[in-house]
Amino acid sequence: MNIRPASDRSLFLSFGDEISWDAQQSVHRAVRALGGTRGILNLHPAYTSVLVDFDPHLMDHAEAAALVRERIEAHAGDAENESRLVEIPVVFGGEAGPDLPDVARHTGLAPERVVELFSAAEYVVFFVGFSTCFPYLGGLPSQLATPRLPAPRKHVPIGSVAIGGAQAGIYPLASPGGWRLIGRTAARLFDPGRTPPPLLAMGDRVRFVAEAIV
Repeated sequence: MNIRPASDRSLFLSFGDEISWDAQQSVHRAVRALGGTRGILNLHPAYTSVLVDFDPHLMDHAEAAALVRERIEAHAGDAENESRLVEIPVVFGGEAGPDLPDVARHTGLAPERVVELFSAAEYVVFFVGFSTCFPYLGGLPSQLATPRLPAPRKHVPIGSVAIGGAQAGIYPLASPGGWRLIGRTAARLFDPGRTPPPLLAMGDRVRFVAEAIV
């Protein structure tokens, strides 16, 4: 773990440069260890790093870094939470997935084969960000990696299932976005009436179930 100042009130924790399962587990452990710690105001996890906001009225950078190391070392032996497997039903192609033909052309695969490979994989929620409850999913088969759109759409429908480079994701809310839309789910990723409101959390496993290919 490398720690360096990121601003006058934040630290940047890095666990390597490459996206990997080991890096994700290190990020997950750090978030669990630091959550609820006095003086730590917010945590912003990413694929291989965590941005830690601290209260500058209580500590300086050196004291914050020492606290971070102490908390992470104290929790190094904690058992991992058992991950959940969540199945997401998807309608692929057509109006629900307007970019499926483009993904097929880019990969040289038939649309049906794209859906087959996409649905056969098991994904891991590396972190949640961008918009409320947007899950960044690792585990996309390398054959399906497709560049994002040259210019983002102004409106991506809620529940859109997408590919962005070597990542997969699901849009929990209608928003702008530049990922390739290959399908759509009726599953609600954010429901204020549910406890907890997010359907997915860091560390969850995800499988996509094809309901139809249009």
